[in-house]
Order: sequence, then structure tokens, then C-alpha cells
Amino acid sequence: MTGRRRMFHGRTFLPRSLRRTGRGRASALAAGALAACSSLVAGCGVVPGSAAGSGDGPIVVMTWAPEGTAATNMPGMPAFARAYARWINDQGGLNGRKLKVLTCNDHNDTVGAAACARRAVKEGAVAVVGSYSQHSAAFFPHLEGAGIPYIGGYGVTNTEFTSPLSYPVNGGQPALLAGLGKELAASCGPVALVRPDTIAGDALPTMLNAGLRAGGHADARDQLAAEDATEYSEQAESALDTATGGSGAAGSPAGSTADGTKGCVVPALGDRTSTFMDSFRRTRADYPDVRTGSVLGSVDQTVIDATGGGSGPYEGAYVTGWYPVASDKRWAPMKKVISEAAFSDTRISPNDTGVQTTWIAYTVLRKAVESLEGGDVTATRVRGALDRQSIGTDGLTPTLRWQFSGPLGAIGFPRMVNADVTLQTVREGRLVAAKGGFVDTTETLEAAEID
Repeated sequence: MTGRRRMFHGRTFLPRSLRRTGRGRASALAAGALAACSSLVAGCGVVPGSAAGSGDGPIVVMTWAPEGTAATNMPGMPAFARAYARWINDQGGLNGRKLKVLTCNDHNDTVGAAACARRAVKEGAVAVVGSYSQHSAAFFPHLEGAGIPYIGGYGVTNTEFTSPLSYPVNGGQPALLAGLGKELAASCGPVALVRPDTIAGDALPTMLNAGLRAGGHADARDQLAAEDATEYSEQAESALDTATGGSGAAGSPAGSTADGTKGCVVPALGDRTSTFMDSFRRTRADYPDVRTGSVLGSVDQTVIDATGGGSGPYEGAYVTGWYPVASDKRWAPMKKVISEAAFSDTRISPNDTGVQTTWIAYTVLRKAVESLEGGDVTATRVRGALDRQSIGTDGLTPTLRWQFSGPLGAIGFPRMVNADVTLQTVREGRLVAAKGGFVDTTETLEAAEID
């Protein structure tokens, strides 16, 4: 796609001619952009400490996410943030200071996202923590103007991986798709990708194919679908036909390819993935051995249960995630917070990747604040704490250190410091670890051919 930028869930991918002319040049360009932005933060009207938790007052932060919309909704994130504030304050607060969590509904639109950011500035938030928004162009200018760090966004916008005020805790959708593609390459015949027919959806094949190619596999067939459809029977049938090499039910009786290799279908439709799977489950009767693959955020244990558990379409599926499976003992502290402070709030689930991301982001905030030695807790000081140290997340991610420009700066992701994913599978209706530990997708992403 020459002559224009490509978007991936809000991320902008530069044409290869602008960013793959040599790593040194690309890194220099990225560094220059970051330096310019840093100068804006430091010298263009920002009053250090203007976003502050001063004196004996509470430390103010904000968590935002869309709720009650017709598209993506992440109500568990702000709900958990409020529960976390209750819990940490019962433990004595952060360094003896009360934590005040503001929450905001960005309504999944630019007006709402900008309004949330303006409120964070107005009410003196020292950070925006564990949030989700697809509208970075609407909210980041307000945060950058006030010097407020954005800790642990969901990884759905380009700016989360470019802004020096962004401190991402995961590798976003690029890492998930690259990791999934590499895993499927070893076990799948033809692969069909079902994704939105949007500019944002245009970049999904790039990352999945990077993983497939890394495993010596052919590219996936790109199957377009309307992002707001109420059923996907036509797309499901076409994807299943692709996954069987065009043999369909009239070919091999099990729905595999002519050589017996099972094909795979990868739905990447966000909130509409469950709608697609309803159509897929009905159509799949003639293709019983076709497998599925997905990424966390599109599927979790709740979705697996709702689609039939062990007898549903996700049985045997490979799933990539950013973190260990929800049953891992490393989630015990988060589950303790939910048990003690969520008050049976049904929006909060330990299986929800959004809730998990919010927990990790607040862990980062807590450790940054605890490292400060006296004085006011300000946005400037929180940023300084994040910039000068490595922060562990108790094994839920690799140790995080936000460099000026990380190893993926050459492909436009200078702030992506964690490209690790976990590989999971659905076994007897339960989402379990397929392999131990994390898989680093850095090299796979570096090889992505972004046109």
C-alpha cells in the first residue's frame, strides 16, 4: 500500500521506503522524533509538578475505558481500578498517601477520549494507569502538554509505542499476531485470516504473516468481513473452504487438506469474534477437524464457556496472550484484591486481559511511587522514577525498562520494551498453557514486511 500510511488498530505503519533504509537511519529518525516530543514536554508550557499529588493530599490518577458502546467495551478496567484503590488504601496507601482513582468513559470516540484527558489534567492526575482507548490522537496531546505519563495502556494505538510519555507493559496486537503465526506455522495447513474490512484491519495480515513466514509457512488468505455484521455465515464458509485447500466437505471427509494436514481459521474481529464463532460453529459441521487460532482479547475463558467449552469450536485452538494463564499462581495477589475489594462486581474477572493489564499497570505505579524519597508525588517525579529504573511485575511480564528508543524502534515501535507472548491452548474446554514461559517475538516483528 504505497503513498499512504497503514493503520493497525490506530497504529501508523510507515512505508518501507521511509523506515527500512537501514537500522541506523531508522533509529536516528525515531530518536529525533522522541527528542522533539521530549522537548515539547519539557519546554512548551508545562509547569513541572502541575499534575501533582501534593502535601498530605491523595495521589490522584485516572483509569479510562469505553463502556456501554456498540463496539468495544472494557468495563472491567475502571471497575478494577476503583477496587484497587479501596484495597491499597486499606493497606495504608502508597507510601502512606491515599490513592484517589478517577475513572472515565471514553465512549469509544474522539470527543470522549479528549474529555477524559482534559479531566485528568484539570484534576491533577499524576498518571493515567491501566487504560484502554483507540483514540490516541485525541488524548495524548493533552497528556503530553501536561507531562502526564500513560502507564500500561492496552497497546491498541501507535502512539502507545512512540510517545516518550507512554510506558506500555505489553507488546500489543503486533506481538500477539506474530507469536500466533509462528505457532500455527508448525501445526497448520492452509491458514485463513478473518478480519475487519477497515484501514485498521489492513495491517493485521502483516503481523500474522510475519509469524507464519518465520515458521516457514505460506501467508494466510486474507478474508475480509464487515466489522459491524450481525452474522458471518458467508465468511465462515469461505474461511473453512480455504482451510481445507478448497476441498470442502466433498474432499477429505474430516475437513483436512488432501495430504491430511489440518487447516486453521484465525478470526480477528475484536468484539465481533464471538459473533463470527456462532456462524462458524454452525457451518463447521462439515469440517470437523479444522482448527482455530486466536489472540487474547478476542477470546478468554468466558467466551470459551459460552461457545460450548470442550465441545465448542475453540477446543484445540491455539491462543497467544501477553501474560501467564489466569490459573497461574502469579495472579494470586490480583485475585486477593478482587476477593477483598471488588464486592462481587461482575464486571471484574481475573480472566479478563483488560483487568490483568490494569493490575500490572498499578503494580508499576506502586513500585515507581515507592521508589521516591519524600516530597510531593508529581507527574514529573513519577516519570523520572519510570525512566531511571527497571521495574519487575512479579513474573507476570519480563522486567520492564523503558529506554529512549527500544530494539523495535527501527519498525516504528521505539517504546515497545516487551514483545514477549505466552502460548496457550484450549484443552477439555479450559484455557491452559501450551508451553512454559514466554516467547520473544522481537526478531519476528523486525522481519515484518510493512509496505
